[in-house]
Amino acid sequence: MANQEGGDLVSQLVDLVREFSGLPECRNAVKDMYVNLMRRVKLLNPLFEELKDSEEQLNADDDVQGLQSLKIALNLALELLKSVNGGSKTFQALQIDGIADKFRAITAQIEEALCKVHYDRFDIPEEVREQIQLVHLQFKRAKRQIESPDLQFQTDLAMVKKGKEPDLEMIKRLSAKLHLTTINDLRRESLAIHDMVMSADGVPENCFELMSFLLKKINDFVMLGNPKLDSSDHELSFVRHRSPVIPDDFRCPISLELMKDPVIVSTGQTYERSCIQKWLDAGHKTCPKTQQTLLHTALTPNYVLKSLIALWCDSNGIELPQPQGNSRNPKTAKIGSECDQTAITGLLEKLGNGNSDEQRAAAGELRLLAKRNADSRICIADAGAIPLLVELLSSQDNRTQEHAVTALLNLSINEVNKGIIVGVGAIPDIVDVLKNGTMEGRENAAATLFSLSVLDENKVAIGAAGAIPPLIDLLRDGTPRGKKDAATAIFNLCIYQGNKVRAVRAGIVIPLMELVKDASGGMMDEALAILAIIASHHEGKAAIGQADPIPVLVEVVRTGSPRNRENGVAVLWCVCAGDIECLKMMKELGAEEVLKELLENGTDRAKRKAGSLLELLQQVEIWANV
Repeated sequence: MANQEGGDLVSQLVDLVREFSGLPECRNAVKDMYVNLMRRVKLLNPLFEELKDSEEQLNADDDVQGLQSLKIALNLALELLKSVNGGSKTFQALQIDGIADKFRAITAQIEEALCKVHYDRFDIPEEVREQIQLVHLQFKRAKRQIESPDLQFQTDLAMVKKGKEPDLEMIKRLSAKLHLTTINDLRRESLAIHDMVMSADGVPENCFELMSFLLKKINDFVMLGNPKLDSSDHELSFVRHRSPVIPDDFRCPISLELMKDPVIVSTGQTYERSCIQKWLDAGHKTCPKTQQTLLHTALTPNYVLKSLIALWCDSNGIELPQPQGNSRNPKTAKIGSECDQTAITGLLEKLGNGNSDEQRAAAGELRLLAKRNADSRICIADAGAIPLLVELLSSQDNRTQEHAVTALLNLSINEVNKGIIVGVGAIPDIVDVLKNGTMEGRENAAATLFSLSVLDENKVAIGAAGAIPPLIDLLRDGTPRGKKDAATAIFNLCIYQGNKVRAVRAGIVIPLMELVKDASGGMMDEALAILAIIASHHEGKAAIGQADPIPVLVEVVRTGSPRNRENGVAVLWCVCAGDIECLKMMKELGAEEVLKELLENGTDRAKRKAGSLLELLQQVEIWANV
């Protein structure tokens, strides 16, 4: 009974944390408290995901009771975060002491609930256990001393409450702290105060007077820029058009210019899209800034940074930069758009109603057109091409099928198009091409599935559609390019726990170990990265342990690249922790010296794993002498 109840409870906790992840950015005086509480809660998710995959662990009533207490506390935390992220910013600032008390109470309740969750006796990966212990400690510390408004902010607010006329510097500080720095911010705040006045929900009248007074002062500061200056048109124009120093985080590491369309590569670094695309088109396979090998070449839009750049431009009175594709002459753009639209409409007519030769030719032209630029991808999708291309995935003509799946791959680069492709039910048809198509069709189907899997919600659907077994077949038997496409798709899909299980049960471990052994095959990086991610699941750990991995992995840790050594020692840690025979084999292979060297020269993660393994090897020696 406890298993079933606990399983339902864990699923609810996973969904609850997902709600936290969907909360909007907080831009008011309680931002620090909001961000820290949300960050700590989200760090609990790996525990819930692990328990969701192994519900049989929840066989004690006190486990279920502990999780129930945690669910109640997290629900209250969610409601608190929602309540402080709307309404008037000035009202929240005037009530900030009471809000801080609420955060303190919620933090204490979560910490007390965590004390009732016996995560130390769950069979979960050591990394997850360490993370939960760290988060629990953070809640414990925060319970004693929750983040409070800074002293300067409290002093400024106290002066306003006493009716003192604030000076320019005070207004500047309050404007920044309240995130009322633009005309749009002020408009929204004015509407929020108006709504409060209309509802008059138990708010004292003198509080409205303070809010209106504060808003007026900040409004004057933002509108004039600097009241000390003579506000002649010429001088105000100078203030608006002076060249502020661009923050380093807003500059592209390649061009050193302000980014217009920032995107993230697989190493986590952000670049201007056009710059990194040129770098990739030139044949480079590494990250320009870190020189790490890129696991894949997909570019993920950095929407958060793009919003920050827009706010910074607005606050500094400079024109928001537009991507190069949007900066062409309007008249030329209009004519070009009409011509492209006419051509696209003609191609779609052939796709839907033409004979087999016309369909093949039209699909091929759309494939090339979708590869050309971002505008073309938008135009093609807006014209309704995606459902027609999906239909052609079932074509008996191999070349037509290849053109269709590759056109969808090119279209899927656009984030909105990803949703359209999935929305029309394309995933099963793409998987069918992956299973039964030509080698080119299979390769591009794998690449398309990887592109779609960038969105977390699609990882589940792709795995459920049966994509993983044919991806493993392509990893085993494909061309070098096909193997790369398959590996990047598998890696991304296995971020979701359920797909780790699917991959292990489909027999992925043996082909991965073969790729690790074949140092000349060019697939060791990808194979080790996938092994490291599936080894964190108990079924993955067991399957890897049966593949005689110790000699191969010890050699990787001895001679591999920094990244491969890191993944190799991570797999060794997962497989050997708690297994005396594996640890004895490591000792016989001379792993201690290898690990000691890694402890000196490895990456931070590699050093942690090496240190943990050395402790286990020393314990084996002690046991042998007892």
